[in-house]
Amino acid sequence: MPKSSDSNHQLPPPLGRDAALFLDFDGTLVGLAPTPEAIEIPPALVALLSDLRDQLGGALAVVSGRQIDSIDRFLAPLRLPAAGEHGVQRRDAQGHMQEQHAPDLVPILDIANELARVHEGLLVERKHAAIALHYRLAPQLEAVCRDAMSRAIEGRPALELMHGKFVFEVKPAGVNKGIAIDAFMTEAPFAGRTPVFAGDDTTDESGFAVVQPRGGIAIKVGSGPSLALHRLESPRAVYEWLVQARDMLVAKPDENTPEKTKTEEPRNPG
Repeated sequence: MPKSSDSNHQLPPPLGRDAALFLDFDGTLVGLAPTPEAIEIPPALVALLSDLRDQLGGALAVVSGRQIDSIDRFLAPLRLPAAGEHGVQRRDAQGHMQEQHAPDLVPILDIANELARVHEGLLVERKHAAIALHYRLAPQLEAVCRDAMSRAIEGRPALELMHGKFVFEVKPAGVNKGIAIDAFMTEAPFAGRTPVFAGDDTTDESGFAVVQPRGGIAIKVGSGPSLALHRLESPRAVYEWLVQARDMLVAKPDENTPEKTKTEEPRNPG
């Protein structure tokens, strides 16, 4: 599917009660920051997500490159269904965790740490099954980081290199956000609903590629070419769209309720 330019995108439509809502975290729900720990959570975001989860019968999940425990920490006390590390980890609506076995990442970690030792401004993030090399504080080192991490996975077909916003990440091959969303869509309370996914990065394109063929809505946050047919300009715009969606759902509690979920109680995995 060809990618469309900024000018070809439309604002997303109102969120229906039959939606299964999937949201990226960094760059979508929260603004990007110099380091992963430096993000700021909008004061009312947790309450807003909790309200939306309840209005959607539990069909709201965070799909992120972060580890799930990091998402939980920033959204505490809320514990949503979530996919972490681009799908390496996944927690369903009942709270059951699935997690892929971590490959041997010591050689990758050694290379990334040595690069960070030599070049100021690089940050190495060790995840459960991935190594992320952030260069947001040293954008001039993009090519250096790409070359080093590409060499690090040579001869290791079980690993792949992914390029996001100011980050190169080595992770298990064959996992991505699209696969994670597909898995959620086979389970209650997501199954049978219309998938909606908002994300800002190239790593979210796999999710857009899954959502739109299902008749769902893909929302690109920010600028740049994308498979997504809808666009919101910033995390602030995402927040305002979600507030509007919550308020509309609260005002019309019975409208567009899927027949199969009318008698179901909202799930609270936490």
